[in-house]
This record gives sequence, C-alpha cells and structure tokens, in this order.
Amino acid sequence: MGRLFGTDGVRGVANADLTAELALGLSVAAAHVLAEAGTFEGHRPTAVVGRDPRASGEFLEAAVVAGLASAGVDVLRVGVLPTPAVAHLTGVLGADLGVMLSASHNAMPDNGIKFFARGGHKLADDLEDKIESVYEEHRTGAPWERPTGAGVGRVRDYDEGFETYVAHLMAVLPNRLEGLKVVLDEAHGAAARVSPEAFARAGAQVVTIGAEPDGLNINDGCGSTHLGLLKAAVLEHGADLGIAHDGDADRCLAVDAAGNEVDGDQILAVLALAMREAGALRGDTVVATVMSNLGFKLAMEREGLNLVQTAVGDRYVLESMKEHGYALGGEQSGHVIVLDHATTGDGTLTGLMLAARVAATGKSLADLAGVMERLPQILINVPDVDKARVKTSGDLAAAVTAAEQELGSTGRVLLRPSGTEPLVRVMVEAADIEQARAVAQRLADVVKSALG
Repeated sequence: MGRLFGTDGVRGVANADLTAELALGLSVAAAHVLAEAGTFEGHRPTAVVGRDPRASGEFLEAAVVAGLASAGVDVLRVGVLPTPAVAHLTGVLGADLGVMLSASHNAMPDNGIKFFARGGHKLADDLEDKIESVYEEHRTGAPWERPTGAGVGRVRDYDEGFETYVAHLMAVLPNRLEGLKVVLDEAHGAAARVSPEAFARAGAQVVTIGAEPDGLNINDGCGSTHLGLLKAAVLEHGADLGIAHDGDADRCLAVDAAGNEVDGDQILAVLALAMREAGALRGDTVVATVMSNLGFKLAMEREGLNLVQTAVGDRYVLESMKEHGYALGGEQSGHVIVLDHATTGDGTLTGLMLAARVAATGKSLADLAGVMERLPQILINVPDVDKARVKTSGDLAAAVTAAEQELGSTGRVLLRPSGTEPLVRVMVEAADIEQARAVAQRLADVVKSALG
C-alpha cells in the first residue's frame, strides 16, 4: 500500500479512493495512535469534527464520527466551518484531536481528511505513519479492544463553534475596517457564512460572491483558484480590494482596486512590514517555501528582513516557525500562518489583517503590494506520470542542469511531485517571461517523455 497521507492529509475521489470504510478505519487508528502518544493523558478523550459543504462530507462525517465513538472518543460535531476554525476550536475547547473533512481547493468529487493534535496542530510525519500502520493492522484483521457500555464515545452537536471562531477573529484584528468596500469570494465553501460575518463586524462594506454552497458547486469556477469572477466584481462595485478563499478557507489571495492579483508572496510581504512596525515580527524573519517568487526574496533582503525557506507545504512552514519561534510564514498559494493567532493557515484572518493594513495606512493595496516585484514565473502541471521517479531519472536531471545553465543567476528551476494530486509541477522563473515559458515547456515535455 502506498502512503495514504500527502502534504495535507488524506485525499482522493470520495466514495472511490476515500471511502466510508477508509474514513472510519483511519479515525479508529488515529484515536489509538494519539492515545498511545500520550495525548489523552488518562482522561476520556474528546474530538472536534468539522467539514466543508461537499455532499460527500455528509457520509464521510458520519463514518469519522462512528469510528471515533467506537474507539471511546466523545465527539463534538461543529458542522460546516473552515479548517482553521476546526483547528482553533480543537485548541480552545481542550480537545484531544480534531478532524476536518475537506479537499481544500480540489474539485467537488474529491474529499479529504485532516487530523489535528491537541492544541490544533497538524500531525508530524511520524504520527501519520503510525496511524497508517495501525489502520493497516486493523484492516488485515488484527484485533483491538473495543469499548462497550458506558465506554463508547458520545456524540453531540456543538453549535457555538461559529460564534467562538468569529469572536476570536474580532479579538485579534489590529484595527477596524470602516471606510473600506471589500468583495469576498467564498468559493461556495466552508467560509460562506464566517468570512462575510467577520468582515461586516469589523466595519467593512461587504459584497459577497460564491457564498451559496449547495454541496456540489464548491470551487466551481470561483474562489482562490479562479480569480476571474472576483476581479470583475471588484471593478463592477468599485471596491477597494477583493479577497478570495478556497474550499476550506485556509488560503487567501487578493485583488487590488484595479483588478490585479495579489498573491501569497505579496500578502506575506505586506504583513511582514506591518508586523515589524508593530514589533510582532520575531527575529525580523519570515518563513516561506522554495516555491516563493525570487522577487519576494529580493524584497525581504532590501527591507532588511530575514527569509527562511522550507519544503512545499504549510505544515513544513509551520514546523520551522514553531522550532525557531518565528511569528509569520506562508506560501505563494495563499496559506499564511500568523502563529500568535492561529495554528494553521487561516484565509479569513489573513484577509482581515490585509484589509486592516490598507485601512490603517490609507494606502491602496496596489501601493502596499508594490513592496515586491514578481519575477515572471511559469508553472506547468504535468499529469499522468510516475511522480516517484522525479529524483531518479537521468534524462530529467540532465534537462534540469541544462535549463539552470541557460538561466544563470537571473532565474531558477524547481520540479516537484504534487503531494495531493497525481502530477509533477514544473516551475521556472526568469527575468524574461518568454524565456521562462520556453524553458518550462521544454522541461514539461521531458517530464512527460521520461516519466510517462
């Protein structure tokens, strides 16, 4: 069996790859592993379970709840809420683990399971591996001690989760948003209620799109992976800025008043300067991944800030932040972690803090984002290849070396197997967009031929 866990939980086509049986079994295994790891500390364990609006989340939630309760875990079911809300509630309610059912930005047929440990933190690789091992043992018939009678878990709905999370967002917002008109694209996802409520309470004039989830339309031509509707709405309504989330709202991308995209690197740059000004940027350091635009690195150097780079995945950004005590980190894709206020990427919090900076400075988002100049970057996803052979193919290694020599010091190449999808990502940066495009396409062709 290949590794079930990717860079952000377990994902697959719901009811094909990710079945009710798998969800139940993983939940039982997670309960056992976390208990063995000392998480439960001798008391009756509790779990927080939430989901995004996907139709498949309904039966997968039932399977997860059944698995946890059968293993003796009491379950607080919080319903449809963003991933960062589930993480936050896991922490503030003192739960022993949290479970979020979502495939984030993926299309509706997919779904996924993310586990959080006590405090609302994502699990380390070794715990995920242990969960897989225990799941496989149970699947192949290894007996486990099943509680009976009063020992089984109890299940109840926790209706206060929405208000608890929104109140938290209001408590950490640095300043009010009066005078701003903001368009919010909720991707028909988990933040369709939370985000508009938070921005309105903060004082902004709010226009919403993509805020009518029906279980089937999540990420469908909207949200952070499809910014066209948001750009049009910002221009139509004369808004100061637009904010886009993905299906589970752990991401935030933005659009300025002229309809120009502001990506995760630019958002990080804006927040880094704001936090330094407030004395909150510990070590004058920002953590980002190797996918960050070279322009972001140059901007941080120019501003006298340090940049630490990690492997791709917000979990690796978070690990570095926790290990060294840094306060801000994130990804170009819009996962931004403000560690003093969240244990994972939080799209609503990020959007609020970005809007707060616009309101506090009186500057436009375009002016603030101008702190960095994005170098041309081409990303090509190559599907239907053996992504496990990226590091072992001699032909591919030779092609990468040739490309790096051609680009010299003015660009770079990055090949990365996707952690959540069956494809290889080819990323090329160069001072000239046409050169970047040509080199990226050439490498994508080699990936297809060498790994197909």
